[in-house]
Amino acid sequence: MKTEQGIKIQLKQTFPLTIKRLGINGEGVGYFKKQVVFVPGALPGEEVVVEATKINPKFAEGKIKKIRVKSPHRVQPPCPFYEQCGGCQLQHLQYEQQLKEKRDIIIQSLGRHTKLKVDKLDIRETIGMENPWGYRNKSSFQVAQKNGKVLAGLYGMNSHQLIDIEHCAVQHSQTNEAVTTVKSILQDLQIPIYNEKTRKGIVRTIVARVGVETGELQVVLITTQKDLPKKETIIEEIQKRLPKVKSIVQNINGEKTSLIFGAETLALAGEEFIQETLGDLQFELSARTFFQLNPIQTVKLYDEVKKAAALTGKEKVVDAYCGVGTIGLWLADQAAEVRGMDVIPESIDDAKKNAKRHGLTNTKYVPGKTEEVLPKWVKKGWKPDVIVVDPPRTGLDNQLLQTILQVKPEKLIYVSCNPSTLAKDIQTLSSKYNVSYIQPVDMFPHTAHVECCALLKLR
Repeated sequence: MKTEQGIKIQLKQTFPLTIKRLGINGEGVGYFKKQVVFVPGALPGEEVVVEATKINPKFAEGKIKKIRVKSPHRVQPPCPFYEQCGGCQLQHLQYEQQLKEKRDIIIQSLGRHTKLKVDKLDIRETIGMENPWGYRNKSSFQVAQKNGKVLAGLYGMNSHQLIDIEHCAVQHSQTNEAVTTVKSILQDLQIPIYNEKTRKGIVRTIVARVGVETGELQVVLITTQKDLPKKETIIEEIQKRLPKVKSIVQNINGEKTSLIFGAETLALAGEEFIQETLGDLQFELSARTFFQLNPIQTVKLYDEVKKAAALTGKEKVVDAYCGVGTIGLWLADQAAEVRGMDVIPESIDDAKKNAKRHGLTNTKYVPGKTEEVLPKWVKKGWKPDVIVVDPPRTGLDNQLLQTILQVKPEKLIYVSCNPSTLAKDIQTLSSKYNVSYIQPVDMFPHTAHVECCALLKLR
């Protein structure tokens, strides 16, 4: 049998390419002589001339040299930093079309990783935002100094150049204002700024978070050491120039690391936390508490979970990967009992506090892995009717998948932030579960991220 040897693309080779679809990272995907080529910035339906920038055994990467046929959905990105920054991937695509492409990314993942008849599945239209700008409630901007000027922003795509971002189009206006103000305070007071190369200097990062519903603002300065020069003056200036600041915090991280936060946190002024509201629930957010970055869409996502659970007041519910308890608390008023677990002990403490604050007596939170905790409960005769999972990007642990298949809850509600791992997990669960439907929700407009809520029912 004669095998056709694929003609390999050469580095720097230019060639025409028709873009078939969007990839999982928001790049255009096309095929040249049967070889897959990923092209950032190219859109489905476009005919482009591409230069090969990277050659891998299974695929090539390229950059656009020329657009011969332009997508009717291509728009001018409003953000001046869009091309350099890399924080967003889809600002050049009309928003309504972004929602369609995100649904398509889920369909592609199911086609690639499952044996299901994807065209027979109920995959709903993506739930978008009325105003898809200024939605992020938290920013973490690195700080640097160039020619005596203090910069704050993000590192450019595939580079170590810090892009000084005056105004981020997807950040809440109050976090933008906070960063700009703190940056000028550091400049005015000549506070030593950390230099990554020499590892000298003190201030590394400015983190700003706003309670979107409450308007409360928190500023965190991440420093390399506890001693912060002119600390009192910095506090006074922040309070004077940003009257809405309710919490000023210092976090110490002297390590050579890409992690933002260090282990030690000190309250400098005001409260240690700010308040935020989601629906009828209130949360206290301390500097290091994980909280959804887009509260408006979080409410829509959690309402979809509630719809999928369709509780009657009799059900036992497990909130796996419960974090500070948000999803479980959202369901608790309609459930007989909600039990949650998480590997981070501080999150469990917060979940207990949150349940108590809302007067909920039908919740129980324990630290630990779901796959270890759940079988113990089942052994003691406590079997859940509904399990809700909201795992990290890596998806469900294999042991947990096996636990679910053994425990066999009537319903499994899978909240996913990664279509590939969702599809792989659905394939594993398909031995006993049918997919009722999948509801995509756009949590991060203008980026390639897509979240969804999938309802799986026991056969």
